[in-house]
Amino acid sequence: MKHENIEGAGLTYAPCRYGMSRILFRGPKRRLDTPYVAFVGGTETFGKFIDRPFPALIEREIGRTCVNFGTVNGGVDAFVNDPTIMAACHDAQLTVVQIMGANFLSNRFYFVHPRRNDRFLRASTVLQAIYSDVDFSDFTFTRHMLGRLLELSPERFDIVVHELREAWVARMRNMLGQIGTKSVLLWFGREKMSNDPWNTKARPLQADPLFITESMINELRPMVLDVVTVTPSEIALRQGTKGMYFSGVQEKAAPEMLGVACHSEVSSALVPIIRNLI
Repeated sequence: MKHENIEGAGLTYAPCRYGMSRILFRGPKRRLDTPYVAFVGGTETFGKFIDRPFPALIEREIGRTCVNFGTVNGGVDAFVNDPTIMAACHDAQLTVVQIMGANFLSNRFYFVHPRRNDRFLRASTVLQAIYSDVDFSDFTFTRHMLGRLLELSPERFDIVVHELREAWVARMRNMLGQIGTKSVLLWFGREKMSNDPWNTKARPLQADPLFITESMINELRPMVLDVVTVTPSEIALRQGTKGMYFSGVQEKAAPEMLGVACHSEVSSALVPIIRNLI
């Protein structure tokens, strides 16, 4: 996926790579030989359609280099298997890890692209046995595939959710272990962190981060310095796409993103915590 620019929208992401990593991150490229704070995450950390996403806002406030390791539709797999980025996070003064969805990782049931974690590659024989009535060659994206499985059988789908959650916690333990003790978890989403069953939500596959519960986060608390939860206010959400940059073909996608005001709120929540920890 190319993130160089948004056609006709006047916004450039100045894509760059670090070391041997094959992931294109948002630029401009930052130096890693002076003190810095690292930010790891998905679309929100990357700041799709946003001129100054929250890592850039925080950099301005704390006067310290902030390295944006966010990637669009990124999941834990994009980072945990990337030695360059894991080493950069380990060497950072502090790493803020955005909590990413459990759908964006390979597991016992299906495999995703190693960098473009929203891309579905193939189903395992186990999942094919559970859903023998599905032709998995029809799917390109994981969320589309999961939607079809849920539609066919909520009962069987619950088995899939259980596997994704177990795989996510194990993968997060791996990633946080590589980063070390200087890390903070960030919950940044429209819905509050809770233990509500996935199947009680009106749109169960639209929640982000998908399938993550408060109890899952609590399992990881001993490995991090803090857990910061930011649910944008109604005032921020009502701002919609105000101040965002996108082309005509992306008018439907833009409202799904957390906007400029939401990034301002997460910046305000993180700045005092980061100042206290570095």
